[in-house]
Amino acid sequence: MSPEGFDDDEMAENYRIYTLKKILFIVICIIAVVAVIGYAATIGSSNISATDVYRDIWYHFVDPSRCDPTIDWAVFDIRLPRIIGGLIVGSCLGVAGAAMQSMMKNPLADPYTTGISSGASFGAALMFILGISRIPTGGNYNLSVTLNAAILAMVPTLAIVIISKHRRITPTTMILAGIAVMYLFNACTTLIKLGISDESLSAVFQWSVGDLSQVTWSNCAVMCLFTVAGTAVLMAMSKKLNILITGDKNATALGLNAHRLRIVLLIIISLMAASVVCFTGIIGFIGLVAPHIVRIFLGSDNRYLIPASAAFGAVLLMVADLISRVVIAPTFLPVGVITAFIGCPMFLYLLIKQRRSMW
Repeated sequence: MSPEGFDDDEMAENYRIYTLKKILFIVICIIAVVAVIGYAATIGSSNISATDVYRDIWYHFVDPSRCDPTIDWAVFDIRLPRIIGGLIVGSCLGVAGAAMQSMMKNPLADPYTTGISSGASFGAALMFILGISRIPTGGNYNLSVTLNAAILAMVPTLAIVIISKHRRITPTTMILAGIAVMYLFNACTTLIKLGISDESLSAVFQWSVGDLSQVTWSNCAVMCLFTVAGTAVLMAMSKKLNILITGDKNATALGLNAHRLRIVLLIIISLMAASVVCFTGIIGFIGLVAPHIVRIFLGSDNRYLIPASAAFGAVLLMVADLISRVVIAPTFLPVGVITAFIGCPMFLYLLIKQRRSMW
């Protein structure tokens, strides 16, 4: 008998049920992803049923000779890159947000509070004003803009790391430092907007509000590489993240260097976020809201929270993109606008209703 009066078999059964509930939530989210992919691929100028979409996807990989060329072109060349891009971006931001909130024990922690998005936006704006963005490099995105956005997206993270080497800063101080750098980049971007042409201004604006319409298969490959690699590393460190939640003193007692671990995690998360920001622009609230909702159902165990946040973040962003495509059809809104409308009231509600026990 255990000290609490439960025998070992009963405890094992309770733990099995506890685990199955968490796995079931993740499976439901994955099923929802598949369903949304099928429905989203039917939205467009030509009418294609969900059945035709799934059939074409199956034939495309199993027996290409049976594909309808028109349907295959519409699905794989026009619609799926945007849809799969939304899946990858949502997963990436969900994972990064979950890890950062656990790492800092702060519900306001998010990849963008480090200034990553503002750094990327400034990098893109800088390339537009210099005129380098006119050099064609394939796809819809210019390589110079993408690389510069990614490099400057890492500047806020490097600034926080450098500061932390001279002085051991708290998680809250890290967030405040990131916010300070974010406002600096926002000011620089605004200053640049005053001196560029209307065409470049439109491009910078589209970048600053977040957009999936320009995503290509090559973009998806790069984003997927960073997302999968980063998620795998964070999953391998999930037990250490669970220890961080208990507090730095407990982490130190268990032989964990909390300060060093936070720096490593911050770099990993920043690389993940930068890899999607440089292709899609600023898409907010996914990294904040998705982990909050998942935590309500699953708790704070990062072994389940991280994969569940990836699946739910993908669903959330794909639904937001779907709304952006149909709300004022045939034109569409930038997906960043929809995530703000959905995320802002939801996040405020979660902040008011959140239980302290979640953290």
